[in-house]
Amino acid sequence: MRLNRQQQQLAHRSLLLAGASLACLICLFPFYYAIITSLRSGQNLFNVVWLPNELNWSNYVTALMDNGIARSLFNSAVVATLTVGLCLLVSITAAFALSRIRFKGRKYLLFTILCVSMFPQVAVLSGMFELVRFMGLYDSLGALVLSYTTFSLPFTIWVLTTFMKAIPKELEEAAIVDGASTWTIISRIFAPIMGPSLVTTGLLAFIGAWNEFMFALTFVISSDKRTVPVAIGMLQGSSQYELPWGAIMASSVIVTLPIVAVVLIFQRRIVSGLTNGAVKG
Repeated sequence: MRLNRQQQQLAHRSLLLAGASLACLICLFPFYYAIITSLRSGQNLFNVVWLPNELNWSNYVTALMDNGIARSLFNSAVVATLTVGLCLLVSITAAFALSRIRFKGRKYLLFTILCVSMFPQVAVLSGMFELVRFMGLYDSLGALVLSYTTFSLPFTIWVLTTFMKAIPKELEEAAIVDGASTWTIISRIFAPIMGPSLVTTGLLAFIGAWNEFMFALTFVISSDKRTVPVAIGMLQGSSQYELPWGAIMASSVIVTLPIVAVVLIFQRRIVSGLTNGAVKG
C-alpha cells in the first residue's frame, strides 16, 4: 500500500529529526560526560554514571587556582585575539589587491596561497623555530602570534578574496568618483558588506589559535606564558599513574566554554557568512 503525500512528508521529517538527534548526541555526549566527571571527586571519578550524582566544585577551584589554568586562559585569549586582529587586517587588504587589482601572475599567487595552507605544521616546525629565534621571540607570546597568523593567513585570504570578488564593482567606482581613498573603500564599504564573512573567518582563526598545541609546546617554555592546551597537557599528579583526572576534566570544560559562547553569540553571522554567495540574485 502506497503512502500518501502527507505520510511521506511525515516519514521524511521523522528521518531527518532522528538523524539530527543522533548527530547531536554523538557531538555533545563527550562534553556532557566531561561536565559530570568534573563535578565528581575521589573514587567516583572512575564510576560510570549517566546523570550527575554530586556537585563538587573543588576540581574547578584546583584547576584555576592551584594549576594555573586561569593564567593560561588569559594567555590564550591574548594570543587568539591578536592573531584574529592581525589575520583580518592583512587578509582584507590582500583580498582587495587580489580581487580588484589586475597584475601579472595573480592566479598563480592565489594558487600558491592555497597550496601553502595545505602544509602540515610538523613540516615547517623547524623552519618556524629558526625564524622565531632569529626575531628574538622565543619563549614569548609573540612567537605564537606570529606562527598562528602565518598559518591562518592563507585560508582567510583565499576565502575573503572569493567573497570580495562577488561585490559589485559599481560600489567601488562610485566611491572613487566621490574621492574616497583605497583604505576608505576597504574599511567603510567592503568591511561592512563582508561582515559575516569576516566573522566566520575570524572565528575559525580564533578557534585554531585557541586549540593549537604543537607550536605552543615548542616555542614557549615558561610556565607563566603557556596557553591552555599546553597547561592541561602539563597537569601531573603525585606519580605518573595518578593523574588529576578531576582537574583535567574541569580544565577541559573551562577551555571549551569560551568557544561555545563565541559561537552562540555570532551564530547568525556565521551562518550568513557560510551561505553568502550561495544564491545569486
